[in-house]
Amino acid sequence: MEGLSLNKTLIYETFKPQIQSKYEPTVIQRNDTAKTFSPQDPLTKPPKILIVIPAHNEEKNIGAVLKGIQKQSPGFPILVINDGSSDNTEKVALEHNAEVISLPYNSGYGIALQTGFLYAVKNDFSIVVQMDSDGQHDPADIKDLIEAVRMENCDVVIGSRFLSKDSYKSSLARHAGMLLFGGIASLLCGQKVTDPTSGFQALKGQAIEFAASDNYPPDYPDADFIILLNRCGFKVKEIPVTMHASPEKESMHHGHKTIYYVFKMFLSIFVTLLRRSTKR
Repeated sequence: MEGLSLNKTLIYETFKPQIQSKYEPTVIQRNDTAKTFSPQDPLTKPPKILIVIPAHNEEKNIGAVLKGIQKQSPGFPILVINDGSSDNTEKVALEHNAEVISLPYNSGYGIALQTGFLYAVKNDFSIVVQMDSDGQHDPADIKDLIEAVRMENCDVVIGSRFLSKDSYKSSLARHAGMLLFGGIASLLCGQKVTDPTSGFQALKGQAIEFAASDNYPPDYPDADFIILLNRCGFKVKEIPVTMHASPEKESMHHGHKTIYYVFKMFLSIFVTLLRRSTKR
């Protein structure tokens, strides 16, 4: 990448101010008459693809994840957002030839992801694949996500664990939460949303720019972001992917965090409904 060398950690404080997004946060008006976004046409030119992986204290898993990506999708640039880790996540990622941006402290999943989108906008990537650092997402599905977002008349493709033949097994509480927010997203979007908490996605073009703007949810960009995309005219599609059980580490939707997550998600969805879409 021009001006940036591999195997060198980028410093967030000097990186973020260089990004200027054309999208501004807006306030909803009941008589919203502005035009909506129309889905982008399939990409005809070879896309410039970036894989973004937010990571916090994942030294035990990030190496295997990077190896899997490099085996399944060789040659794709990989950007690890080291979200204030206190372990050797950064070191392991660099040893596996990933680009690394290290945040000065643990800023959270949404901020880490958006840092990747900001980087993608600055460096003119046309497709971004986001995936988790704990080994849940199967790198073999990356090509399917890219192919779908590249060729289909859509802006964002979500990998759904519930559309695959091997149905994903989760705890009762977590499954209930997925059904709840999936139902809300389905109702508000006018289309079936089966996996609102999937962090395995591909975005292209102006959807990347939108995610790099102040409209992006800073905490948990899940059902709320899907709803926001829909309200702004972006087209979202789901495809089946394989998802493995998270090893060792607790999910951000697990245990006592569930109550906080549910509260924050309801609040974020409510705020989303009070905003007018940013139009292009």
